[in-house]
Amino acid sequence: MPDFIASMEPHWIWLSVGVLLVAAEIVAPGFFLIWIGAAAIVTGVLAWVLPLGVPLQLGIFAVLAIIALYGGRRWLKANPITSADPHLNQRAGRLVGEVLTLTRAIEDGRGRAKVGDGEWPVHGPDAAEGTKVRVVSADGGVLVVEAA
Repeated sequence: MPDFIASMEPHWIWLSVGVLLVAAEIVAPGFFLIWIGAAAIVTGVLAWVLPLGVPLQLGIFAVLAIIALYGGRRWLKANPITSADPHLNQRAGRLVGEVLTLTRAIEDGRGRAKVGDGEWPVHGPDAAEGTKVRVVSADGGVLVVEAA
């Protein structure tokens, strides 16, 4: 162990590790490290205020980490994080409700439609080229359409 860590008081180590874990949550968000970081910070504060041995500090940290993770998981289940734009990375999902023009007739349930400056495969009832269709859903990269 490096000399500077061996010479540190345990509460400073707990506080440092806690702050690093909370900062790591910002870099790699997963809503997990923040709870362990909080347990380390609370353990550091307790070790600073009370004369606790290292084994007891480790036990306190373990108990606090389990409580924090369990409590955080229950809170997240009761208060789910909702996105302002649930289709942010789902381009096909964002097209639901749009009216498109068929560039290739739908025959046997398959065709193509103009989307922006490109074409997308579509699935729906047979229709002639140039017909306007409305996107009702998306199945992977295929748009499910109906007559507009």
